Amino acid sequence: MSWGTELWDQFDNLEKHTQWGIDILEKYIKFVKERTEIELSYAKQLRNLSKKYQPKKNSKEEEEYKYTSCKAFISTLNEMNDYAGQHEVISENMASQIIVDLARYVQELKQERKSNFHDGRKAQQHIETCWKQLESARQQAQIRHQMAEDSKADYSSILQKFNHEQHEYYHTHIPNIFQKIQEMEERRIVRIGESMKTYAEVDRQVIPIIGKCLDGIVKAAESIDQKNDSQLVIEAYKSGFEPPGDIEFEDYTQPMKRTVSDNSLSNSRGEGKPDLKFGGKSKGKLWPFIKKNKSPKQQKEPLSHRFNEFMTSKPKIHCFRSLKRGGATPEDFSNLPPEQRRKKLQQKVDELNKEIQKEMDQRDAITKMKDVYLKNPQMGDPASLDHKLAEVSQNIEKLRLETQKFEAWLAEVEGRLPARSEQARRQSGLYDSQNPPTVNNCAQDRESSPDGSYTEEQSQESEVKVLATDFDDEFDDEEPLAAIGTCKALYTFEGQNEGTISVVEGETLYVIEEDKGDGWTRIRRNEDEEGYVPTSYVEVCLDKNAKDS
Repeated sequence: MSWGTELWDQFDNLEKHTQWGIDILEKYIKFVKERTEIELSYAKQLRNLSKKYQPKKNSKEEEEYKYTSCKAFISTLNEMNDYAGQHEVISENMASQIIVDLARYVQELKQERKSNFHDGRKAQQHIETCWKQLESARQQAQIRHQMAEDSKADYSSILQKFNHEQHEYYHTHIPNIFQKIQEMEERRIVRIGESMKTYAEVDRQVIPIIGKCLDGIVKAAESIDQKNDSQLVIEAYKSGFEPPGDIEFEDYTQPMKRTVSDNSLSNSRGEGKPDLKFGGKSKGKLWPFIKKNKSPKQQKEPLSHRFNEFMTSKPKIHCFRSLKRGGATPEDFSNLPPEQRRKKLQQKVDELNKEIQKEMDQRDAITKMKDVYLKNPQMGDPASLDHKLAEVSQNIEKLRLETQKFEAWLAEVEGRLPARSEQARRQSGLYDSQNPPTVNNCAQDRESSPDGSYTEEQSQESEVKVLATDFDDEFDDEEPLAAIGTCKALYTFEGQNEGTISVVEGETLYVIEEDKGDGWTRIRRNEDEEGYVPTSYVEVCLDKNAKDS
């Protein structure tokens, strides 16, 4: 089977067929390219879906994700993110292994086809030229009959030549050319088959990883522990109350008696037992469906009337009404049951203590900076920090008052303190209703001992209220500090405050004083430019002598 012998007269059809084969190959390349785009789009949508359902940080929703069912959902979202990554791998592999390779092959195939058909057309033109020469000779033979012998000889010679060329055309040139075209077409068919195998292998390569992703989702689902989640719900919403005791049956003609549990909410008769503090405000409250007798001598009503009141009465305990969602929450969390209220108050006290520590650290940093300004007036004006120092001191005092207020409420819930009087409540809320007085100096921040004398924990600001002019003479003739190393700026820093210096990322400067624990390093650019930059903004390299010292 050979195209050269079987299709010797189908030059135009072969030209169309080979062009059609190249078109099919280009169409397949386009199909694979669109598949890669779909894979990328699908991976992007999966990532967006996973990101959409991720819990927001520092929100109530993030607290709810302590349950195993929610953790399993988070694991599922993470696995879906990895699953999306595998579809991106499919897209990349198809683009690199199929699209690029076939695109280059199509160009080579076009060039080879063009060369082969060019040779075929050249052979056709040659045989047509020979045919025209034969026709011309024949005409000459007919016209010049007197020259018949000569013409016959010429005609015979040209005829032999034509027959030879025709034989070469149909048995040598065209078979060879068509054989090359056949081989070219067969290579194209083999190549497209190999590409289809690669297409399937690209998908097959990521099947194990996709299986692991699905196994991870199943494992996350199996890690759900309903008992643990139920226990977390108990810890979150447990009130701490004990159920009330049973109500004794009694004759409707006799005064009604009630069985009261020591741990229940009801204790209307006293009987020498202390009233249970509910929410820190209400005391002596009855169970929601029992009315309290306002007069001990009041005549008892028939039991049927009592039962009607028992069924129709509304709860009177403040915290039970507050258990409904919505509405304003009291500052002392008195709307919550004792156990939940204790947790909320303890959490509030811890938060306030953290804020106080943060403000104290800020005050210490400002105090150190002020000491630097006092010792080196050329670095900045110490008085420029007084306002900030006073503001921080006010914040500390305000936070301390808030902490004392919540600690008192916490002690009340835990039974360490008696219920506060109205005067104590008014004093605790006095700071909230009034603006704090303006602090003129930092000495107001110091604390007093019980005997009225100041303790040693005096603010450092009282020690630095010295005029900068007292140090002028001391530093006028001071020699500039020698460099103890070099540093490279990791980030750009805009030194806008006095005593600081601006640096550009990648800049190299001299270190003249390393960090003393306040987070600042003193550097120098030249003899006239020096100042402080945050230590975290530079990479310091000290000299060996400086390290030894």
